Amino acid sequence: MVDLIVRGAGVLGLTVAWEAAKRGLKVCIVDPNGIARMASGGIVGALAPHVPENWNSKKQFQFQSLVKSEKFWNDVDLVSGVNSGYARLGRLQPIEDEKALLLAQNRRQSSQHLWRGLAKWQIIDSSGPWAIASKTKKWVFDNLSARINPRDACFSLARAIEKHGGLFETQPIRNLNAKTVWATGVHDLDRISKLTKTKFRTAVKGQAALFSFKCMDYPQVFAKSVHFVPHSNGTLAVGSTSENEFSSPNATDEGLDRLIEDSRSIIPELRKHQPIKRWADVRPRSESRAPIVGKHPLIDGDYIVNGGFKIGLGMAPELASVLISLICDGVDKIPEAFRPKNIL
Repeated sequence: MVDLIVRGAGVLGLTVAWEAAKRGLKVCIVDPNGIARMASGGIVGALAPHVPENWNSKKQFQFQSLVKSEKFWNDVDLVSGVNSGYARLGRLQPIEDEKALLLAQNRRQSSQHLWRGLAKWQIIDSSGPWAIASKTKKWVFDNLSARINPRDACFSLARAIEKHGGLFETQPIRNLNAKTVWATGVHDLDRISKLTKTKFRTAVKGQAALFSFKCMDYPQVFAKSVHFVPHSNGTLAVGSTSENEFSSPNATDEGLDRLIEDSRSIIPELRKHQPIKRWADVRPRSESRAPIVGKHPLIDGDYIVNGGFKIGLGMAPELASVLISLICDGVDKIPEAFRPKNIL
């Protein structure tokens, strides 16, 4: 007897399934492509907060999710026996001019109130273990940012779900008594767009590269719109591009070549290394860029969790929590901006 069917074995679907399994629900995850495909099989894994200014419900929701992520992923890994690669090591950003320095100072001040002492946004005089230039000789360091290996995180969740009696199928199952959550990324957003004749989504292609570069205990770096994320397996991920127009969704091309060259201008040491992996795929982006969670706009009685362009991985624990609270308890804590009816 299955209580909850989750369509989609990416990080959002698996996180929802895990929250349900912890409550004792019998869950079945259905995905014809298997675990951690498309965007959830990426290599970057930067869990980084919005800047602490112009605060809104989306930024607050993300903050709550990032704060709870350390315990969330440690608990998952403890049950699964699989290492998700999670570590809250912070993020370093060079400050390039006086205008940026003033902005950083204002954000440091606002973070003290907005982050409530749970994390810090600091201005420091050293790049720490990294040899990264800054024209002002100053850098921003926040200790809220974390890294995770997206693919390994999905497999850690999957194993934990299995240990709680969860099932995995490649073909849909029929169970009239089970609730269904759709977490199928670009495919579902495209379906909704076509049937509602709205611009509900955009598929954005991303490309990234992976280097063998032993810096696993370093903070991640964000410089010139490029993420540098050290992973626990001795690799460094560099990414990602954001491409609204493309001919092949999962083929790497000269766009990644340019990104690699840009990354080497920021971290010259990378010139001594060649990428060991090149990655490309499409990521779901709702028209509002916000996550989409709540009652499914097309299927009465079903639910959806989707979107969250660039921030979905970091928001997954909190998105799963509010959706399962709605399904199991009838308690609705979903921000208005995330509701499908407000995005359509």
